[in-house]
Amino acid sequence: MAYPEMLVAPMRQQLENVGFKSLMTPSEVEQALSNKEGTQLLVFNSVCGCAAGTARPGVIEAVEKSAQKPAQLLTVFAGQETEAVAKAREFTLPYPPSSPAIALFKNGELVHFVERHMIEGRSAQMISAHLQAAFDSYC
Repeated sequence: MAYPEMLVAPMRQQLENVGFKSLMTPSEVEQALSNKEGTQLLVFNSVCGCAAGTARPGVIEAVEKSAQKPAQLLTVFAGQETEAVAKAREFTLPYPPSSPAIALFKNGELVHFVERHMIEGRSAQMISAHLQAAFDSYC
């Protein structure tokens, strides 16, 4: 059962406010992630505390501070658009389902993945620094 939209809307908006596009359907995910040129950052957003406390703030800081950044900023919301999330997870195999999570694609290939266990217990600044290093390597 999906979370109520009134609960997730402010969490979704945090990423949209800095340029992320919310992918709501499997076809939107397929179209965005089948792009074989350039870079895409995909955030598996979540209602959990580590998403609110460190994942979203860390992603936002990385995008705002990094000189190098992905060409496309994308997000799906775990527990909300379940079919879109399932389609997005096909692109992050062999990693198991995880949310929050952050995937970086380059020319259609998954080149960097941050699983939930790499987010839990870390500060937003640590996540931001980790992502900025990945952006410097791949973007």
